[in-house]
Amino acid sequence: MTPMTPLTAMTGTAAATTVNPVLRVAPAAPAEAAAHFRASLAFHADVSDVAAALAAGGDPGFVVLDCRSTESWDQGHIPGAVHLPTALIAEQAARLLDQDVPVVTYCWGPGCNGATRAALALAELGYRVKEMLGGFEYWAREGFAYDTWEGGERRAADPPPRSNSTRAGGPPSAPVDAENCGC
Repeated sequence: MTPMTPLTAMTGTAAATTVNPVLRVAPAAPAEAAAHFRASLAFHADVSDVAAALAAGGDPGFVVLDCRSTESWDQGHIPGAVHLPTALIAEQAARLLDQDVPVVTYCWGPGCNGATRAALALAELGYRVKEMLGGFEYWAREGFAYDTWEGGERRAADPPPRSNSTRAGGPPSAPVDAENCGC
């Protein structure tokens, strides 16, 4: 009789000669998985959850922080977000953010780790922080409205304008000139 391995227990066959890449490492035990995913939710927020909390009206209990450059912010940002590029967090966070209010950071999207670096910088300064998964890219993809430097509201179907013009009013901001996303 062939001994049962995690692979044969999951596939029901001992004759498998190649291991499915998904199951090459067996899934964690349910209790371990629950602990991992619970911990993950302490560090991350979903775009839809952030949008729902903001749309509910009143104080959502957190502030949204856009950590990209001024040029990126001007192209489109979440309404009501605070603009503070990652490079300026140590210098300007105390002026723009209340340490008693949790912060949700975002950058361009999954291909950018700017929101992660911003969250780290804020945590090191004593802020409670989460990273919004998907960033601005997924905010727009899901069809949520966003503001531009022009102060106009846009839907995801509208392409963000490209402009180097000065922003008018709006939430607190710390401008920075950068050739990249600035985070």
